[in-house]
Amino acid sequence: MLSIDMHSIDMPALEIRALSSSAEILSMLSELLVDVVAHGGSVGFMHPLPPPQAQAFWRNSLAAADIGARIVLGAFDEDTLVGTVTLLLDCPPNQPHRGEIAKLMTRRDYRGRGVASSLIRAVETLAAEHRRSLLVLDTASDEGASAFYEKLGYVRAGEIPDYALKPHGGLTGTIIFWKKV
Repeated sequence: MLSIDMHSIDMPALEIRALSSSAEILSMLSELLVDVVAHGGSVGFMHPLPPPQAQAFWRNSLAAADIGARIVLGAFDEDTLVGTVTLLLDCPPNQPHRGEIAKLMTRRDYRGRGVASSLIRAVETLAAEHRRSLLVLDTASDEGASAFYEKLGYVRAGEIPDYALKPHGGLTGTIIFWKKV
């Protein structure tokens, strides 16, 4: 279990840990996903996101984590899930050195308080422990997190226009990033 305690004036102690399947974890992750999508987060879903669809996504994601195909991390402030990120490990046979970062989400009332940065640092550590030397990710061009990733040392590889629909409609591009770890 990975556990990181963070202390600062703005941020209470955080515990970051790998998540596995349980009804409680599934409920917390689903609630977070529905809220993020409702407020415009471009994480692969459209608004309104029905809770059963969010639950099905997380049920499948946690099942993949249970067999080692990915790692789903959760950041907790005491018993409250305040953020999550996923490290995808199930890459093709010619890419055993690569991992992909997906579904970085932070509760709205915890944004700007270091949760996402802590999650990325934790996922980078886990990637290195799993012999992954290259991480890739993508973020929406419109209202995405490109400045955040650049600040953490990720290199912009390029942008694909009109890649996906925004949660409330309209097209957005996606920016691809990479980082050696």
